[in-house]
Amino acid sequence: MNRLALYFISGAVGIVLAGCASLFGNEIHISETGKAGPDASKVKYLASVRIAGYVDGRNVGNSRKIGIHEEPVFGLSGKDIFLDRDVTDVVADILSKRLDDKGIQVLGKDDANALFELSGVVKELRYDVKTRDYVQIRLDTTFKEVATGKVIWAGEVEEKADRFAGVSGNTKGDIAAYLKQEIDVVTGKTAEAVNSVLMATRPELFNLTPGTKVIPGVKVLVTPGVVLSPVPEVPAPAMPIVNDKLQDTSANGMLIVNTTPDRAKVYVDGIYFGMSPLRAEADPGVHKLEVRIKGYKTASEKVSVRKGESTELEITLER
Repeated sequence: MNRLALYFISGAVGIVLAGCASLFGNEIHISETGKAGPDASKVKYLASVRIAGYVDGRNVGNSRKIGIHEEPVFGLSGKDIFLDRDVTDVVADILSKRLDDKGIQVLGKDDANALFELSGVVKELRYDVKTRDYVQIRLDTTFKEVATGKVIWAGEVEEKADRFAGVSGNTKGDIAAYLKQEIDVVTGKTAEAVNSVLMATRPELFNLTPGTKVIPGVKVLVTPGVVLSPVPEVPAPAMPIVNDKLQDTSANGMLIVNTTPDRAKVYVDGIYFGMSPLRAEADPGVHKLEVRIKGYKTASEKVSVRKGESTELEITLER
């Protein structure tokens, strides 16, 4: 059966079963939580976060609309595609699950016991069915400390994907599953970034020593660099000293960049890492580092990062 034939069958049945929203209509349903991810933690740490919620910044006029279908979709009537609830609720619920997978305690959005608060803007969430299925998602997230209100991380994650629906066409279930998969990618990267910055700035909540990880696909807007509220000191495990250097046993190396003047933008291999002074974990190897600030010449140099070692640079920018 070709896709055009399926369309007319879909339209005919839709008239008969107009009241069966679960089968026909222009809304699709995405599970609130879904299955745990492959790296889901069985341990719950002391870190706790409340999700204050996301704002719909898409300017589409309807908080449930996600796109259109120009090709037939079995079970969908009309041209527009809607979720059965607001896109902001879908994103927040799936992100809650991804944070829970990391072992972070996710509390109610008004819970005063939460140590941290997460909020943001859904800049893009679109699913169009044309000759191919096209998905575009862009999520801005801000993560701050509840006690002080200080932002400790803010970032943007974007995902673009497309697929061929197949010779038998699409169904509402196909669209829901594919969209859920792509939202999982975006929220998974966001949760990984939040988890990483927490481990770097509040290691006592995880029984870890300070460090952070580079998350592919995450453009960091605010990096750890603010002074957080005092916490009880926890003795860090001893690390070996070799050739008068403190050796880190992690798989990556630590890159430390100080500039004059400070608050300069630091790029590693063309990716924006944050503003100086910067301390970030990087893959071992040779990287191209650029430092930029308005009114000064861009400084560029190659830097070698070694596994388990800290590489520190002092850069003075010229006008």
